[in-house]
Amino acid sequence: MKTSFLFLSLPLIFPCLVFSQVEYKILKSEKLQAQREIKIQLPRNYKSNTKKTYPLVLVLDGDYLFEPVAGNVDYYSYWEDMPESLVAGINQSKSRMKDTKYDKKNELPVDEGADFFEFIGGELLPLLEKNYRLSDFKIIIGHDRTANFMNYYLLKKSPIFDGYINLSPDYTDVIKSNLSIVLSASKDKIWYYIATGTDDAEELKEANSQMIDKLKKINNDNLYFYSDNIEGGTHYSLVGRAIPKAIEDIFAVYRPISSKDYEEKVLSTKGTFVEYLENKYKIIQNLYELQIKIRISDFMTISSAIEKKKKYDQYQNLGKLAKKEHPNSMIGSYFLARFYEENGRPKKAHKEYRSAFSLNEASYLTKDMMIEKINSLKEHFGL
Repeated sequence: MKTSFLFLSLPLIFPCLVFSQVEYKILKSEKLQAQREIKIQLPRNYKSNTKKTYPLVLVLDGDYLFEPVAGNVDYYSYWEDMPESLVAGINQSKSRMKDTKYDKKNELPVDEGADFFEFIGGELLPLLEKNYRLSDFKIIIGHDRTANFMNYYLLKKSPIFDGYINLSPDYTDVIKSNLSIVLSASKDKIWYYIATGTDDAEELKEANSQMIDKLKKINNDNLYFYSDNIEGGTHYSLVGRAIPKAIEDIFAVYRPISSKDYEEKVLSTKGTFVEYLENKYKIIQNLYELQIKIRISDFMTISSAIEKKKKYDQYQNLGKLAKKEHPNSMIGSYFLARFYEENGRPKKAHKEYRSAFSLNEASYLTKDMMIEKINSLKEHFGL
């Protein structure tokens, strides 16, 4: 039996995902000798942006975890706090215990559990990669038993996932014994998140608190570890609060420059403000294997820093970079005009303001503002 998808696309299924496209598919699996239900949410602009590739968020327990994960991914990507991503959920409502079965002696996947392990890595992921434009960055999410199960991929020599969101994980002893060793020695970048709750099941809360303390001590530049103890969170209620926290943590570098970053990092940077901006996007590319244009909002934040610190010479490089990234926006010409204006070259500034007027408005920069700048230069310098 050849592995394939039966397409049962149902776009716009959920009201909260009005602009996203949700599809239901049936996967005929050779490994499992059965059909499995898969839910897939496409990014909002997936069909119109045909050259773009997207990270994958794979959701175990998709029968109840898919919707909260998909909703948060859609929301955070809309505000550019995470990259647009494809979300796939595996329905396990009737097979969860079999899917996560492990040997009582060595506590490794066995029988149906071993088949499900191979199904994800050997059938589902290749099929998703074949049918959708996926980047190399992949996250997996699970809850208690499935959270433990997904950690078995970390025991492999080359883990197939980059990020692991563990929601109140019910770790087996083999994972408890090996997880810190594996993460300490990892040469691959790994994002690892654990959530427990103050009102979680007592046994899980204690075990997860111990694991958090152990992982916090790891000194490995390739490990990005995060954890939360959700105040008042029960074993089930913590899920809804932990998912957005995990997204915020894993994609902290990706999101636009925040007011906190501006005050604590941008204004105190040792290099130039423009170097800070370029380095931020180089890090995004290196960490998440994504290449995105520098956001206009981040350009404007750097402009604010230049104005605040009166480092007007830096406008020259900022303007050149802005013209390269956003050639149809007025920001590049405006920055160069500010450079010439503050360096006593009104004719050059006048030319750049006129150039900006013919381009697209951005942020608080408008055509009316450019006219005011042009008229001001004419009045003061008789241009």
